[in-house]
Amino acid sequence: MDRMTAEEFVATIEQSKKEKNWTRIFDMIPYYSFLGIRLETPDDKFICVLPEDKKFIGNPILPALHGGVVGAFLESTALVHLLATQEVSRVPKIINITVEYLRSAKPVVTYAEAVITKPGRRIANMRIEAWQEDRQRPVASAHANFLVS
Repeated sequence: MDRMTAEEFVATIEQSKKEKNWTRIFDMIPYYSFLGIRLETPDDKFICVLPEDKKFIGNPILPALHGGVVGAFLESTALVHLLATQEVSRVPKIINITVEYLRSAKPVVTYAEAVITKPGRRIANMRIEAWQEDRQRPVASAHANFLVS
């Protein structure tokens, strides 16, 4: 993949927002393609979806998703939310993330949604939650801060 300029990045984000076609955002970040993440937008919400895939299993005895995959999925969901909802001039950079693993995540389709709890000129504070069959029973949650300018 060729290196993208800041101008091309911003233009791609703006075009994605205009067309409400988020595929380009996922195509820009190779790790998202590796994970197979996609975005659903029911009721104008941004729900990221991690597909069922055996390569994500970390504990074959249970079986359960690897914690690193769950954490990366939460961080990715937050970044996608920022890109899709905020004016950006560059890729927001993660400052910190605290992940709370609430229960074993089975190797099934997993969903996540991010919410900006405090938007700022320089830093955005976020909360992210992941669930599987039942949204009322999250498998993990996280709090994250991103440098946005």
